[in-house]
Amino acid sequence: MARLVYFEGIENLSAKFKKNITLNDVKRVVRKNGAELQQKIQGHADFVKGYQTGTTKRSVDLKIEDGGLTASSGPQTEYSPYLEYGTRYMSAQPFVKSGYTEQKGAFKSDMQKLVK
Repeated sequence: MARLVYFEGIENLSAKFKKNITLNDVKRVVRKNGAELQQKIQGHADFVKGYQTGTTKRSVDLKIEDGGLTASSGPQTEYSPYLEYGTRYMSAQPFVKSGYTEQKGAFKSDMQKLVK
């Protein structure tokens, strides 16, 4: 037995995208929110345990890919997952997830503004 999913209004949404939004608008929103995500991750990369050299904070970079439609940001140090998730001897000090959680709402609202 096959299951079908039918979405109503996709044609209207597609027409609105074609009418109002250019790809450059979407790329601008992706680039802006990617840069803000990078800043938020760097802002949360202040660690209170052990000693801090700032290497993890400086290693957070921003990559714009897929012709400007994808932005990814994160630390490039090998040990950053240990800081984010912790180990059995060290509690987690999350900094990537908190920055992502803050920026997610702003990105959604910016994309919704393009549709309206």
